[in-house]
Amino acid sequence: MFPDLLRDDIFRLETKRLWLRWPRIADAAAIVRLAGDKDVAQMTARIPHPYSQAAADRWIFESRVGNAQGSAVVLALTLKDKPSELIGVIGVHQTRAGRALLGYWLGKPFWGQGLMTEATNALVDLAFRASEVEKIETHAMVDNPRSCGVLLNAGFSVEGEKPVDMAERGGVFVCRYFGLDRESWQARQTAPLASGDMRLAC
Repeated sequence: MFPDLLRDDIFRLETKRLWLRWPRIADAAAIVRLAGDKDVAQMTARIPHPYSQAAADRWIFESRVGNAQGSAVVLALTLKDKPSELIGVIGVHQTRAGRALLGYWLGKPFWGQGLMTEATNALVDLAFRASEVEKIETHAMVDNPRSCGVLLNAGFSVEGEKPVDMAERGGVFVCRYFGLDRESWQARQTAPLASGDMRLAC
């Protein structure tokens, strides 16, 4: 699905304030600390709480395999002035022909600064420009207005709501489903790089 350029761990994506790069084993401690925060984990479907070192190591390995195989682009978010310090994660995964699933989380100390909106715009632009994906889909709990806001700001449209059984959360929660197709994404473009500050680096 994704081209060879993205399948090498020297790949990184630059935005105004961020570097998005492949996750590394050295990121495990930050993942345990930030993703394992109850306030972060409880807004996701799959992140366990508490988050173990073994789970973080396994997730890093699986993410790197998916990146190398071209079935996903999963990137660690880092601030430009601290490129070795993971603050969150964002990724798109191929689900079926022409479709991809977007997922992300951001450490609580970095909420409210527009960083995930910045990262989402950049990765969505990359996915449409660098692959043949026709639609990106995702969902967020209706009780997670921050995540819903990120998606709306990135051009996604609400496609419905339905209850979802989330084993890690111990119950059924109503989720809002979002989608962004290539035609709608193209309509948002006003320049060759619509996000204004996205650059590839290798």
